[in-house]
Amino acid sequence: MTKAERQKLLEEKLITMQAYERELREKGVTYIGGVDEVGRGPLAGPVTAACVVLPPDFDILGVDDSKKLSEKRREELFDRIKEKALAWGIGMCDNNVIDEINILEATKKAMAEAVAEADRQLKEKGMTGVEHLLIDAVALKDVDIPQTSIIKGDASSLSIAAASIIAKVTRDRLMAEYHKQYPFYGFDSNKGYGTKAHYEGIDKHGITPIHRKTFLKNIL
Repeated sequence: MTKAERQKLLEEKLITMQAYERELREKGVTYIGGVDEVGRGPLAGPVTAACVVLPPDFDILGVDDSKKLSEKRREELFDRIKEKALAWGIGMCDNNVIDEINILEATKKAMAEAVAEADRQLKEKGMTGVEHLLIDAVALKDVDIPQTSIIKGDASSLSIAAASIIAKVTRDRLMAEYHKQYPFYGFDSNKGYGTKAHYEGIDKHGITPIHRKTFLKNIL
């Protein structure tokens, strides 16, 4: 594939992934928050959510489901998305909250926190706040904002894809810091997921203060 052909594909992808946002804007909605999370499955660390409000003229190519992107590309897009976004918020629930209220409820709580932060940023800039949410596969019943839940939304909505990148890079950086505190579990590479090295670390050194006990019932 030539560079020109790749460029054309990326431009077409950008247009395709704006379909949900475009439909809402045609109905008069201006401030659309894309919401996604990362970290529902790991044995350690927080679940992390992001809410990103993009401007109508957002034109950065290559934004996609964070799982489809290389770490280097995610890092590049992370900074560019933050620079261009009208607002972005992060929400986290740590392992203690996850153990207390379960991972689904913790995910919703983190998402609600991310939405509240993005909404606050918009209002600080004199805007009306988040008017509609596009959420990856979850409904936030306790958030009083109109919303659309989209299955695999991080692969089909530009705003959700941007949120997936912000959430993942934020959490990955945090897990890399945890690796410095707890170096026997491979957190810098597995990000808390249940890899062989991670289980071997638990076998040899026990669990850390960031492990989710409810995820380790079979071995504790």
